[in-house]
Amino acid sequence: MGVKGIAIAKMNAVVHGIKDIKLEVGGTLKNPRFKEEETFRKFDIVIANPPWNQDGYGEEELKKAEFYDERFKYGFTPKQSADWAWIQHMLASAKRKVGVVIDNGCLFRGGKEKQIRKAVIEDDLIECVILLPEKLFYNTGAPGAIIIFNKQKPEERKGKILFINASNEFEKHPEVRKLNRLGEKHIEKIVKAYKEFKDGDGSSRVVSLDEIRENNYNLNVTLYVFPQEEIEEIDVAKEWSELKRIKEEIAKIEEKIEGYLKILQFQN
Repeated sequence: MGVKGIAIAKMNAVVHGIKDIKLEVGGTLKNPRFKEEETFRKFDIVIANPPWNQDGYGEEELKKAEFYDERFKYGFTPKQSADWAWIQHMLASAKRKVGVVIDNGCLFRGGKEKQIRKAVIEDDLIECVILLPEKLFYNTGAPGAIIIFNKQKPEERKGKILFINASNEFEKHPEVRKLNRLGEKHIEKIVKAYKEFKDGDGSSRVVSLDEIRENNYNLNVTLYVFPQEEIEEIDVAKEWSELKRIKEEIAKIEEKIEGYLKILQFQN
């Protein structure tokens, strides 16, 4: 980040009403900067948007990291993507909840990521998965996802994950032509669905861990819930009348063509 980056981050925080802020510069995955006594610091809630698909953090590198055995207890990520390394660091750093904005691919990719995902699912830490609309971010048009982890799930939410398909919940960005954004009404709808934690209007669904096991620990939101499209009402009488009119026009055209063909045959 550097001195300039820290200054910009502090200014951004103040603009958004955050006055109590502490920033550190460093490589979090290798050497966490926030520490307490002889270990890394634990927070009540962790919210982050880490680098997506960051490469260079395979098993060999992560084993060089401080406190790696506690922070990466579910497994090591492939060199191509550190998504689940970031998630594990956040889980280890949180006492209660984690909210992470991450690449949609980490929900269903196989290999080492699947093994980590499976272990996290079996520990019943995932409370909600939200599929976001495309074109929300400056550096990628791909849709991201929000995963909410809860170490203190209420009894009625245990053994279940809420899936919210918010891929259609967007409006055009008023200033950046190629971008979309979540409007207030879209945010309110997503928050309402999360708080209610029940099957919704086709855009949210509560799924048991048994069903997720049957789907080989795939958390792709569209596998579980897809928003219902609006069904256009059809006026049958009107459509039938229109069809008859079209048939009559076709008959007249065919009659004209037959006349033209007879004239051509006579001339030949």
